[in-house]
Amino acid sequence: MPNIGPWELIAILAIVLIIFGPGKLPDVGKSLGNTIKEFRKASKETTDQVEDALKESKPIEEPEK
Repeated sequence: MPNIGPWELIAILAIVLIIFGPGKLPDVGKSLGNTIKEFRKASKETTDQVEDALKESKPIEEPEK
């Protein structure tokens, strides 16, 4: 994944400002922040559920030869 330099970041922010305008920009930022927060929460819950399931499961015994 390539790194985003300062000039690329300024260009992206300028395009976003042109598209959404200065009035909607705080709402867009808030919505994006809430989306990221919910994604992280769901990801953590899923990880916790998988870890709990692995702790509860019994190891598979290999048959004797």
